[in-house]
Amino acid sequence: MTTLSTRPRTGSSAKPRATYQSRPGRAPFEFYPTPPEATRALLSVESFDGPIWEPACGDGAIARELTKAGYDVTSTDLIDRGFGTGGQDFLKSATPLAKHIVTNPPYGTHGLGDAFVRRALIHARQTGGTVAMLLNLRSLANPDRHQKFIKTPPAALYFLDDLTCWPMGKPTSTTARIARQQYYWAVWKPGHTGAPTCWWLSTRDFK
Repeated sequence: MTTLSTRPRTGSSAKPRATYQSRPGRAPFEFYPTPPEATRALLSVESFDGPIWEPACGDGAIARELTKAGYDVTSTDLIDRGFGTGGQDFLKSATPLAKHIVTNPPYGTHGLGDAFVRRALIHARQTGGTVAMLLNLRSLANPDRHQKFIKTPPAALYFLDDLTCWPMGKPTSTTARIARQQYYWAVWKPGHTGAPTCWWLSTRDFK
């Protein structure tokens, strides 16, 4: 089921609050659309028992795949890119818009991605929902995040063998040189404690 906020929109006059700083050499407002095979891979191993919020929807790359899979998706973003509802700052959100959260968060300045995870987990504690975040593999081995993972460990980690999130969705972008990174899905589930399960997913199986 597709809600109003998941449909492409045109002519919007929404003015986003540009609270996220862009790093030199990075795409403006951290716009790195997620290739569809990343979401399809996630859905091959995870399911969600209710509506999903995509709070960094961009142009709808993840939301469209979730909708195709039959989920009711609410899509928002700080920037209005003609899809979902623009002008919505997830980090300032007080009320969850759906039970579950699935997104590829902006990394931006130091700590922005972590802030997305933290806010999502706060919402999930209210809804009893699952949080799935597409993250840079390097974030798994970082002294700044060690205690965060120990305190609130994901229930599952899924490593993607080949994925490129091009800046602005364009391989020819001037910032494309830093697009080639390695990614994994981190999935937090209510009540989980202890070590996560880990598995490998080949994106070529979902292209």
